[in-house]
Amino acid sequence: MTLNFYENLSNDYVKLLENGNEHNIIIEVGEPPVMQTFKVHSTVLCYRCPYLYDEFKKSTINNDDNIKIIQKPQISVKVFDIIIKYIYGATVNLEKVETSIIFDLLITANQFQLEELVERLQTFLIENHPSWLKLNFSKIYFSSFQTDFKALQNFCDDIIAKHPSLIFESNDFNTLPEAALVSIIQRDDLQLEESKIWDCVIQWGTAQSKTLPSNFNDWIEKDFQILRNTLQQCLPHIRYFQIPNENIIEKLVPFQQIFDKTLWVDILKYSMTPDKPITSTILPPRKIVTNQLPNRGYTFQITSLIITNEHAAEIASWIDKKEVTYDVNNNPYEFNLILRGSRDGFGVDVFWNLCNQKTNLVVVVKVKDTDEILGGYNPIGWNSSTFGFSETNDSFIFSLKNGNIENHILVRVKNASKAIYSESDFGPNFGGNDFRMYRNTFNIYGINSYEKLIRKPAEFSIDDYEVFQVKKR
Repeated sequence: MTLNFYENLSNDYVKLLENGNEHNIIIEVGEPPVMQTFKVHSTVLCYRCPYLYDEFKKSTINNDDNIKIIQKPQISVKVFDIIIKYIYGATVNLEKVETSIIFDLLITANQFQLEELVERLQTFLIENHPSWLKLNFSKIYFSSFQTDFKALQNFCDDIIAKHPSLIFESNDFNTLPEAALVSIIQRDDLQLEESKIWDCVIQWGTAQSKTLPSNFNDWIEKDFQILRNTLQQCLPHIRYFQIPNENIIEKLVPFQQIFDKTLWVDILKYSMTPDKPITSTILPPRKIVTNQLPNRGYTFQITSLIITNEHAAEIASWIDKKEVTYDVNNNPYEFNLILRGSRDGFGVDVFWNLCNQKTNLVVVVKVKDTDEILGGYNPIGWNSSTFGFSETNDSFIFSLKNGNIENHILVRVKNASKAIYSESDFGPNFGGNDFRMYRNTFNIYGINSYEKLIRKPAEFSIDDYEVFQVKKR
């Protein structure tokens, strides 16, 4: 029988770290004015973090006491404090730690080759912060393939299969790693027409080479060979024999030079005489989920990079002034996306082009480097031909529960005559000062027409913003 006393051992090692007794390394973390030094021991690093132990052996910087110094200015003090306590005490306390910091912790743990911690942090994020992962989808997805986070890759691929527009219509699509694109297009359950998948693969492939002529009519044989070489890992996963005949001439014929000759002959033969045998492998059609019949119930789904179905149900209940939040699949409203900053542009002119004189608008913004989601509801809309305030009793502004934001903030209008403000220099503007977009930035100047603040007055940067027009189903 073995008697284990791991907790006491862990506590003792943490005390050793905190006291710094007999240390022979100083690790400087962060940059002034937010910089901190940690006194650590090479013997501990040797067995608990070989990456840092190698840094110790390679270090040529010594202080007056001949103690070696390792400098890590690119790592935040918060993240390293958690990492070093894990190295010494094998414990990680994530209570009250912002989700964005936890993700930075995962990146650093991977850099330090702490495989056990990397696996656990991925699982923790997936199980405890799925909404945050979805709201920061592009960042998470790209990072998961750059660092080979298998659990996060699978989590993201499952979402993309159901909602391919998240990646295929993303501004970052052309920078997608090849392994990520292959992992998506090889899935049988990818909910996208094969013709559209082909278009996207060609778009990605041509974007990888700066030498390809921008005018397709100027392409010569070597240009098609470059494209074929670029797409060699992707081409086997296209379901060519599932592309409708009417699309073959338009979409495949211009690129016939990138196909194996046997495959190209089989594509043409199959399109004309599908009952005759061919030698090429026919991949099965993708399992596209059709809309369910009405008697099987209604499933609400919002197209958003910022808010979830749960957020939308909550906003809908505020619109109807319900005390109890609607069930996610009993949301009485459709949320139709009419503007997304990362897709359409962040300029005020874009807002007016897409949103002018539209009513029943919900605006949501994701504040940069935080878990904050701010927004507002405007039932009467903004009008470019009207300069000044418009009246409504039904508008409101809000901050949503998300990540480490434990509670929502709902603020209704108190001065109905100044609920909504329209002016060409502004985008969406609630109350003049309470929550607004001025030129290309968002800010809160102070309390003017609404009951209280949804955050402290300041100008703040955003990751993205979206405008939805809501209407009853």
